[in-house]
Amino acid sequence: MHSIFGPHSLVSLNRLAQSTLLTLACAASGMALAQSQPAVDKQTLVIALDKEVQSLDAQVTASGDSQRYALQIYDTLYGFDAKGNIIPRMAESYNISNDGLTYTFKLRKGIKFHNGDELTSDDIKFSVERIIDPASRSTRRPFFAPVIDRIETPDPLTVVMTLKYPDGAFLNKVAGFLFITGKRYTTSLAKPEDFAASPIGSGPYKVKENKIGQSLTLERFEDFYGTKPNIKTITYKYIPEATSRVNAILTGEVDIAAKLPLADVARLRNEPSLVVISNPVSSPMHVRLYSDDSASPLHKRDVRLALNYAVDADAIIKSVFHGIGAPMGTFISKFYPYGSSPDIQPYGYNPAKARELLKKAGYPQGFDIVLNDAVGTPKEMAEAVAAYLGQVGIRVKINRIDYAAWSRLNNAHKTGPMTTTQFTNAIYDPIHPIAGSFKKDGPWSNYYNPEVEALITQLDSTTGADARGALFRKIGKLLHDDAAALLITELFDVFAMKKDVDWEVQEGSGFINFRQVGWK
Repeated sequence: MHSIFGPHSLVSLNRLAQSTLLTLACAASGMALAQSQPAVDKQTLVIALDKEVQSLDAQVTASGDSQRYALQIYDTLYGFDAKGNIIPRMAESYNISNDGLTYTFKLRKGIKFHNGDELTSDDIKFSVERIIDPASRSTRRPFFAPVIDRIETPDPLTVVMTLKYPDGAFLNKVAGFLFITGKRYTTSLAKPEDFAASPIGSGPYKVKENKIGQSLTLERFEDFYGTKPNIKTITYKYIPEATSRVNAILTGEVDIAAKLPLADVARLRNEPSLVVISNPVSSPMHVRLYSDDSASPLHKRDVRLALNYAVDADAIIKSVFHGIGAPMGTFISKFYPYGSSPDIQPYGYNPAKARELLKKAGYPQGFDIVLNDAVGTPKEMAEAVAAYLGQVGIRVKINRIDYAAWSRLNNAHKTGPMTTTQFTNAIYDPIHPIAGSFKKDGPWSNYYNPEVEALITQLDSTTGADARGALFRKIGKLLHDDAAALLITELFDVFAMKKDVDWEVQEGSGFINFRQVGWK
């Protein structure tokens, strides 16, 4: 079945009309579409973002907010290259003790913060303790507070972190979440909230001007210890309306536009002065199943398998996602540096098999169920899932919820029995989505499988991409065979940039990295 659903068709027609009007308006005003020259000059980059930055304190705010600016303003001991491999940054080296409990980092000499203060080990210790302090309300706290026992600074360039128990992904967490701030500057502020208004980091750019709700301008930090960026000034323009972001890149108002609507991708790819990038974010779009309730049909494996066979993921990708996606056989994205298994194929569309499984599970006439759907997720996806499930007798009521309200409910495990959701990659190790979604006590898990649980425990004391990858492949197979989630598609962020911009996008992550960008 490859049907196109009514609401989606109406959306497509509306977007087509908007695109046509935009093209006519540009032509009428004499503007050439897709200008390749800089919006300002070759020392400046202007970027259209889909939403404004809520807080410039990267140690506190959520990844979804900080991913737009953190890699520019702040630095980390270790980081990730464009493909997600761990690379040294503020630290020259690290050493792990034989028991896996002690991490010793040697810092580079001569690193400066934007205010001129020189980095020492005290700043690293302060940054970790600030994140761990409950008063900071840091969203990074859950990744460090449970595992870190103590931090020592035997000399100005040495940091020793001792863990309470082994954590095989600790270095990934350091690279993805531990943005460093200066102790002297931060403690000099009248109150902690003042830091977000005037942030000081040690990254390649510093904050020049922050116009709340309008734009954020960054200026090159001339004393940055690493490779100096080619671009002197970066300006983020907040353009929440998707059509307006398309307009901005077509008319040359901006040099790069982020998070573009999938419906416009084909047209943008026909513009000779633009380069369009579909960037995988290693984020599985799926339906979370509350399977730990013994009274729910979803508690039965055959029912969960039936859901996956009943839904035509390929058709949803073609219609709702305009062909920009990839069906998944396992929850571990193929765009992680390790852990995915190419041998695990998607379930495939087989409604006859779905009906057979439902009958075997004791539901020959199907059942009624609620699908909670957050505003921000394409509503056409939920409608398509409901329509497919309806064809095998599962009667779905869609409950559309404002995103903020949905997030509060989801964090409290109250979006059951089913909810549309995704899980963005932040640390390039599959433990982030696996423990979050399928560990018994995971923050967004209503699933329990003792075999998965045992492998997750084994991962705690396992380091290295090869060894961890092998365990994750076992977990991926178990989750596939158990139909732990209703898988829809890999997600992609779409960027359009002028053809003379030289930029390699950060693959497999929602983070935007402008450390190495310039004009050809």
